[in-house]
Amino acid sequence: MASAAEQLARNLSFSTFSKAKELQKRIFFTLGALLVYRLGTYIPIPGIDPDAFAQTFQQAQGGIFGLFNMFAGGAVERLAIFALNLIPYITASIVIQVMSTASPRLEALKKEGESGRRKLNQYTRYLTVVFCAVQAYGIAVGLEASEGVVADPGWFFRISTVITLVGGTMFLMWLGEQMTARGVGNGISLIIFAGIVASLPATIAQTLELSRTGALPTIAVVGILIGAIVVIGIIVFFERAQRRLLIQYPKRQVGNKMYQGDTSHLPLKLNTAGVIPVIFSSSLLLLPATIATFSAQGDAPQWLQYISALLGRGQPLYLALFAGMIIFFAFFYTSIVFNPTETADNLKRSGGFIPGIRPGERTAQHIDYVLTRITVVGAIYLTIVALIPEVFLSQLNISAFLGGTSLLIMVTVTLDTVSQIQSHLIAQQYEGMVKKSRLGGRKR
Repeated sequence: MASAAEQLARNLSFSTFSKAKELQKRIFFTLGALLVYRLGTYIPIPGIDPDAFAQTFQQAQGGIFGLFNMFAGGAVERLAIFALNLIPYITASIVIQVMSTASPRLEALKKEGESGRRKLNQYTRYLTVVFCAVQAYGIAVGLEASEGVVADPGWFFRISTVITLVGGTMFLMWLGEQMTARGVGNGISLIIFAGIVASLPATIAQTLELSRTGALPTIAVVGILIGAIVVIGIIVFFERAQRRLLIQYPKRQVGNKMYQGDTSHLPLKLNTAGVIPVIFSSSLLLLPATIATFSAQGDAPQWLQYISALLGRGQPLYLALFAGMIIFFAFFYTSIVFNPTETADNLKRSGGFIPGIRPGERTAQHIDYVLTRITVVGAIYLTIVALIPEVFLSQLNISAFLGGTSLLIMVTVTLDTVSQIQSHLIAQQYEGMVKKSRLGGRKR
């Protein structure tokens, strides 16, 4: 038998959406914020020659530049004020979360509730400024090493570039937080999603042009299309997959009434961490790779050029680090968002139990055991989806948009946003039913 929420979800229609005024405001705010973000990707930083930089970018876009440009929505190609995108902010969030598990002071802040979270967010912003400044300065030095790109090299150009790029990232960070609070979906994920989707027309045109000129066989284009459809189907299947633990509630007496025992399920997602491990791993790899790539363009040491080559897209070291980070963050982020001990305590307080498992500590151990097993499968799934297409597309020298990372981000963010919209519509229906029941009670 379908639950009440599932029955309401089947009755959703356009008329229900037209009545949800609050949801419409949230959607329009989200679209407006994304429009502001896209406009910012076309405003270049001052003091550069766009044509000279375009030639430099064309020579290096097959490597780490292409992946970084994908996350930035084409801002790197145009060297816009949003060229760093949200990569420094995501990297800072990773560092703070890792430190919060090792530092007793930061761990205490996490347990303080809303005030503690605000302090951690403030630390994350400070660390974001540091990462932005370091990365922006490396980009400025790398641009000066490229012949003809910078009109007037010197400290004035370096300082202005650092201020511009740091300001762009901080504005995007604020915009993402506003979208999360006043819009629909996760603002940070939606900004990255918008950047990837914006590259779709250019990527399709580039692939078709390669096929027309004979640089890419027609069978390869067909194979890429079929492969992308298969990968999307796999992503949807695994993102919706769950392991449901049976929960039973005993008979209970409330006043003079005896309530029969009920059964429910504790849903454990196969991929509890979602797309976060892939975004985190890409962000951490892009930070050193970008600095190394820019620095290696001039008269750089041999070892720096060697590291830059090893961290290139599709290289063995890059793939190995990418896979290791995805697996690590899959387990790490799952441990943050889902606490088996807290879940077991909540079940014990409400009188629920897993059949055959003693409530309390034994229940927490059982949930942790099941969660660890399914997280292994989820981490393997994320690694395969992110790496296998990356290997083939890097060999064919095709844009990273068609890779597993971009498809995973697009599908996951879309599913999450649609789910939130559906939740708002269901809440709207509940409010309508409550108002009708109140009016009916008054009439009687």
